Amino acid sequence: MSDHKVIHIEISAQNLNDAGKFYTDLFGWEVTQLPEMSYATTNDAGVGFGLNPVTKESPAGMITFYVYTDDVTATLDKAVSLGAELVVPKTEIPTVGWFGAFRDPTGNLISLLSPIPPQ
Repeated sequence: MSDHKVIHIEISAQNLNDAGKFYTDLFGWEVTQLPEMSYATTNDAGVGFGLNPVTKESPAGMITFYVYTDDVTATLDKAVSLGAELVVPKTEIPTVGWFGAFRDPTGNLISLLSPIPPQ
């Protein structure tokens, strides 16, 4: 089994540009807006950090963290066997890698990420 470290955190924002500006002004992070993905990101946070739009599935105040795994399917299967609910099966994020998500037995949303190795 892989070293399961938190490697990415996302928060929901009503306005990605305003939220990005806030974190730039507050922490000095260089936030990159990715309008084609309705997303913003920075590598300056010490861990991957992203802003996603507020939706029904991702309401304001929601924080999602991503745990590294080298096998998304096996980790999702294990989580389900331990009482988790599958939310997103293994799914490709083009140019990033593979992810999946589950709700733990207390209802917390946890995402898994198997990034494409750097070239």
